[in-house]
Amino acid sequence: MTFSIIVVCLNAGDKLRDTIESILDQTEQDYEIIIKDGESEDETTQKYLNRYRQAKQEDTEYAVPGGRIRLYCSKDAGIYDAMNQAVQYVRGDYVLFLNCGDSFYDNKVLESVKEKILRGGKKSGQQTVQTSEKLRAPYIFYGNIYERLTDALVQSNPVIDDFACYRNIPCHQACFYAAELLRGKAFNTDYAVRADYEHFLWCYYKAHAKTVYIPITVAFYEGGGFSETRENEKRSRREHREIVHRYMPAAKVRKYQLIMAVTFAPLRSWVARNPFTAKAYQTIKRKLYKR
Repeated sequence: MTFSIIVVCLNAGDKLRDTIESILDQTEQDYEIIIKDGESEDETTQKYLNRYRQAKQEDTEYAVPGGRIRLYCSKDAGIYDAMNQAVQYVRGDYVLFLNCGDSFYDNKVLESVKEKILRGGKKSGQQTVQTSEKLRAPYIFYGNIYERLTDALVQSNPVIDDFACYRNIPCHQACFYAAELLRGKAFNTDYAVRADYEHFLWCYYKAHAKTVYIPITVAFYEGGGFSETRENEKRSRREHREIVHRYMPAAKVRKYQLIMAVTFAPLRSWVARNPFTAKAYQTIKRKLYKR
């Protein structure tokens, strides 16, 4: 199996349905869906969870071949703990975390990504995922996202290097991680906001993952979640400072801090998040990436 799509939820209501339906609509069928629920209590979420439970046993609209939807309900300590728990059940070669409220950009995303994965395997001279052989280096294949809040296409940096790791890694809703990377290290739940960032840096610097940009839009990103509140934005900055010092030399961190300061990084971040300016900003950024 190529893909494991993990959806963690807690009282998500109709957002859970919308996310799952966007997965089931994919033309590529080589995937499984792992729903990790934190023991939701609202009626709407329970209604959908009961449908997915029923799908295991009966021929319903959700009963896809091979028990493709698997549901696990247990208490967790937050989103990253839930993601860690879900990884235990992964059977696929590549893992994507798609949050409730997010959805695939179109119904050919998995088809396009699988084609790139197989092509990457052929180029490397190794066996491909299709023949159930592992590539020598663990891979992270990633693309772009479309932000619903700003109504803007956000292109990921096509080249991951030290500065990219410091400044702007791909959104996890756009990243297909080799499963071994997630089994090799759990998300560090000490980081309430930046655990996925810390994990990406571990993949790059410690696991020596090979990052491959795929020029497609992977997901609609809802935004406006836990990490984007005013209080957690402050915490995010604190966690970022701590994490970069774990993986980069102090001199390099100081260099990048200076670059960000002289290029007006806070102002650029504000422009990128403002619905009135985000589209223009992201258009300019895409042109710069293509130079």
